[in-house]
Amino acid sequence: MSLLLAVLVLTTNCRQISTQRHDSNIPIGEPEPQFGEPIPNITLAVGREAVLTCTVIGLGNHKVGWLRGSDQTVLALQERVVTHNSRITVTQDDSQTWRLRIKQLRETDKGCYMCQINTYEMKKSVGCINVLGNPPPRVTWKRENGDSILIRKPGSREMIRVDTYNGSQLRLNKLERRQMGAYFCIASNDVPPTISRLPPSVQAPSQLLGSPFGSNVELNCHVEASPTPVVYWLRGSRQRYDGTGPVSLDLVQTRAEMLLDGPKYAITDKRTGYKGYMKLVIKSFAITDVGTYHCVSTNSLGKAEGTIRVYALTRETDSEKKEGKTDQPHLERDKVPKQAEIVNVIGGLAEAARGRANSSADSQQLMATKTTECNWTFWK
Repeated sequence: MSLLLAVLVLTTNCRQISTQRHDSNIPIGEPEPQFGEPIPNITLAVGREAVLTCTVIGLGNHKVGWLRGSDQTVLALQERVVTHNSRITVTQDDSQTWRLRIKQLRETDKGCYMCQINTYEMKKSVGCINVLGNPPPRVTWKRENGDSILIRKPGSREMIRVDTYNGSQLRLNKLERRQMGAYFCIASNDVPPTISRLPPSVQAPSQLLGSPFGSNVELNCHVEASPTPVVYWLRGSRQRYDGTGPVSLDLVQTRAEMLLDGPKYAITDKRTGYKGYMKLVIKSFAITDVGTYHCVSTNSLGKAEGTIRVYALTRETDSEKKEGKTDQPHLERDKVPKQAEIVNVIGGLAEAARGRANSSADSQQLMATKTTECNWTFWK
């Protein structure tokens, strides 16, 4: 009888030791974790990102792992990915939520995945991914400037306004002036990315800027391009001035110089989709900063640039007029423009126009253009 009791005690101790060795970090008697809710099955197209969410309540010192159901391949333990697949990541949003993410889905990713908890008796929750092939694209049209598309009703002169137009062809019958502009043709089948191939176009809202000496001058350009372009600023012609005597109104044509962010220039650019914004700030504007500046955008489809002419705005004080001197050379812009100034202004505008005309000739946009004549008149 005593021998039988000794065997029973030994067997009980062995089971306790076995349980403790299973995970020495898990206190005996701790409540086991539970799955909060089942992992939902999802269906996605090729190229999308799949996210499987596993909710665990009361995880404690236990750990969460992800496995592929078909071959029991271990994908991740906690947030550490152990499979050699850069498309797979695991995130823990809070103490209860674990997400398995598979980017750029392939048809080979189709199947079921298991979220497991390393309890004494392993617990698991299964979610499946169904991967669709390449669906046919939907074609939509939009206007570049965001305005509504004007379409004439069949057999009528009446126009209707729509934000987008669906179809592979956009017909604009009996064109009117208000319909001119650029139109985007965008194809999408819900498989990212949705890309509109667009050669660069650059627009400088202000092509002629005047600023007093010592101030900071801000130059802006709006850029539209896809794929993402490379953008930069160039310094063009400069003010002719040797440091002595009167200031010449003529600009000296020099080799273009690329401008860098630093003590003299502050350069920033931002992008939202295919639209971008370039800004150049000239610090402590001086006579040597007078001239032309070019904002340039280039990608695999072409190159475009805008030109901005910067001049000095100065005004003599009464004391300076009496003494016949000023602290630094300046352009007398309060007087009636001289012939040289007229040529200077028109030349600056012409140069800016040439800059805008440098957009790629291979543009795939639909454009309707209008040519106007401008007469410049100066009164004495």
